[in-house]
Amino acid sequence: MAKLRSQQLFIKNMVCDRCVRVVREELQNLGHDVRLVVLGEAEIGGTVTTGQLATIKSMLVHNGFELIEDKNAKIIEAIKTTIIQFVHHNHDSELLKIKYSEYIARSVGKDYHSLSVLFSSVENVTIEQYMIRQKIERVKELIKYDERSLSEISQMMNYSSVQHLSNQFKSVTGFTPSEFKKLAPSHRHSKHNRIPIDKVK
Repeated sequence: MAKLRSQQLFIKNMVCDRCVRVVREELQNLGHDVRLVVLGEAEIGGTVTTGQLATIKSMLVHNGFELIEDKNAKIIEAIKTTIIQFVHHNHDSELLKIKYSEYIARSVGKDYHSLSVLFSSVENVTIEQYMIRQKIERVKELIKYDERSLSEISQMMNYSSVQHLSNQFKSVTGFTPSEFKKLAPSHRHSKHNRIPIDKVK
């Protein structure tokens, strides 16, 4: 039996499980046969008309997302989604020990060098710099939870030492982890506060 035709949608700003749920529910509300929804991507059955696509675009924008149609933009978003998944939604500490370049290349399905060149040219930061900034956002989150020591966070995020983590944290935020922890409750709008994952540059 031939597989029924489907439409793949690439979606920007999907960064969490809630995003997946919202996109799935909204597409179902529009009457689509939703076959798959994961971070950055959705698949719906059947052929999507121009009018339906316009409605989908409007729905996504209303919910803080964006439909990606440019080929290079799709690749960039796939890289970002992979890194976000790797850093923020990974519950296997062993996975963080894998070389991120290999993980990204395997997940996106393209040569890492070409991905690196494209990412840098479009985003004006390297993949490594973007990865570091996402890791620091995750560290900020863990510090604010106050459930783990800095040593435990360092091990969890696969830093070679607490000092390595502290140095990288200060380089990105301007604060040591200890300073960040002390300032956090009283500096709600300070630049040292956490940045939404999809706004990390």
